[in-house]
Amino acid sequence: MPLEDLEASRREKLEALRARGIDPYGGRYDVTAHARELHQRFADLEGRQVRVAGRVMALRSHGKVAFADLQDVTGRIQLYLREADTRGYDLLPLLDLGDLVGAAGILMKTRRGEVSVQVEELTFLTKALRPLPEKWHGLKDVDQRYRERELDLIVNAEVRETFIARSRIVSVMRSFLDERGFIEVETPVLTPIPGGARARPFVTHHNALDMDLYLRIATELPLKRLIVGGLERVYEIGRVFRNEGISTRHNPEFTMLECYQAYADYEDMMKLTEEMVAEIAEKVVGSTKVIRQGVELDFTPPWKRMTMAEALEVAGVPVTRMSEEELFEEVRRRGGELPPYARAGHAWEFLFEELVQPRLIQPTFILDFPIEISPLARERKDAPHLVHRFEAIVQGMELANAFSELNDPDEQRRRFLMQVEERRLGNEEAPPLDETYLRSLEYGLPPTGGLGIGVDRLAMLLLDQPSIRDVILFPLMRPKG
Repeated sequence: MPLEDLEASRREKLEALRARGIDPYGGRYDVTAHARELHQRFADLEGRQVRVAGRVMALRSHGKVAFADLQDVTGRIQLYLREADTRGYDLLPLLDLGDLVGAAGILMKTRRGEVSVQVEELTFLTKALRPLPEKWHGLKDVDQRYRERELDLIVNAEVRETFIARSRIVSVMRSFLDERGFIEVETPVLTPIPGGARARPFVTHHNALDMDLYLRIATELPLKRLIVGGLERVYEIGRVFRNEGISTRHNPEFTMLECYQAYADYEDMMKLTEEMVAEIAEKVVGSTKVIRQGVELDFTPPWKRMTMAEALEVAGVPVTRMSEEELFEEVRRRGGELPPYARAGHAWEFLFEELVQPRLIQPTFILDFPIEISPLARERKDAPHLVHRFEAIVQGMELANAFSELNDPDEQRRRFLMQVEERRLGNEEAPPLDETYLRSLEYGLPPTGGLGIGVDRLAMLLLDQPSIRDVILFPLMRPKG
């Protein structure tokens, strides 16, 4: 039957309900149990009165007896309805798949052993005017799944479980940090200067103040200002926005955890990272060993550690013994092209991302980045061209980034000015000078360790999802047409 005819039939039933004095968009319903609980606790609840509510996903009528599959957030439970015993049985001809109903009755098993609710009263709650996708092929179109996530959640149980588990990841993350004395805070989404990361921002305009503002690309700088203010351990789990391309690992808005601890350094942040991820995996997935895309990943601490220079040496590029020109030539030899503002550190970064990162499968900390690509990190006193910074790489993907924070305001100004020069030479991702943050540093930032973890990427890894769009409820999509 054409879609137009199906929708017309549903509207006819809608009017028939109203003609019988039944509100097709009803009110509150007192739910006392959910499907999963009824299956798991059947031995305790058999014969008890229960009240369930949800969406009708299957309907089978056999004369004066009917069966329906009711779906709620936890799963499905069968409804057993008999004309002689069920008030509201006469509503069945007006019921369509996708409609929402409430059912009150006795928990029992049918002769075939199916846990069911023997319905004493059926209550109509909501009429669905659009039909669900055909049950035998479900909703497989990836584009439609992302555009109509509510439909995806209705028909694909594994998608519901993924997003429930994602919520649990964030919950455990919060508990982990709270138990260690961190305070959760909120910082502005609209900022006069985008900073804290290398990224192009989204621009908006405030009419009353007649000024341009930017959606934040990171929460780093305001969080460190709170450390200056004496909040010694702070964190924020929030959306950040970067005007960049879309891929299986990138969405223009995504969720980031950033946390900062006074009197700590990046060694402390490494310990915090591996312990936190291991605890999240244990509590959400049930083990520190998880399977993603057919590969077992072991998040059991301690994770492997190696410096960026060591990793590149293993890959056949001894960067510490190469001049800047030799590094640039190595980049060109491998098909790369560096921008006009590039220094040796930019060549290190290109070579690492090209030769090493894709081959790092198990959780690995890569340490000691070049200073040119790490403007907010403290330099190593024994190697001033490097900084105390790490990235955690898993399956070729950056999961975390952390520093021993730079707290020398004069050195920070010098680094910011280097970024300003990069911007002049064409680096659109380099942020402008932030005098507010520099003034804050002049009041005194204690030695601090800082950490950022991509929550969406962590969910991808722990929940065996191939794309970031599979762990973001509403990923950005180009409008149809």
